[in-house]
Amino acid sequence: MIDLGPATRRVAELLDGVTDDRLDGPTPCPEYTVREVLAHLVGLAVAFRDAGRKELGPTTDTGPRAGLPPLGDDWRTALPRRLDELAVAWRAPEAWAGTTRAGGVVLPGEVAGLVALNEVLIHGWDLARATGQEYAPDEVSLEASHALLAPTAGSAGERGPFGPPVPVPDGASLLDRVIGLSGRRPDWSPGAPRR
Repeated sequence: MIDLGPATRRVAELLDGVTDDRLDGPTPCPEYTVREVLAHLVGLAVAFRDAGRKELGPTTDTGPRAGLPPLGDDWRTALPRRLDELAVAWRAPEAWAGTTRAGGVVLPGEVAGLVALNEVLIHGWDLARATGQEYAPDEVSLEASHALLAPTAGSAGERGPFGPPVPVPDGASLLDRVIGLSGRRPDWSPGAPRR
């Protein structure tokens, strides 16, 4: 079991730095604007919360390509609440046991918990980079994300859960290696050309 709380709190701390004028700005996730990353975070927090609780239904059956939920006007209070609920759900030992479902895919509980953590961590980085904020996830979360993503980076052209890995320099930080494995450029900035 890994506590998702440090990762979810870190993302919630970013929200004060997300000003309304940045909502339609680009992010390192090429398909999403800042607004859409926020909406995705709300949706995945609910889906993986329910997956952890083993409350299977519409929230756990909807695939990630089905479209984003609209970002409600209350996102500044709703997202931290949903992230907290996500972390609480995965503190229960039974969340990590047996199988569950997320995004319409049946997964072992221990894999679903790691996927939830990884989604929060990576999209937290997206949000931080897009809004010019520092982002320093905890070491345990980074190590868990690295362990989840590294096996998908075996051969050139192989596509991981977020896209083909991006090479990073030797000696890169663990955060940069995780971000590279997620298919993102660690040096991305809002003014950078899209790849």
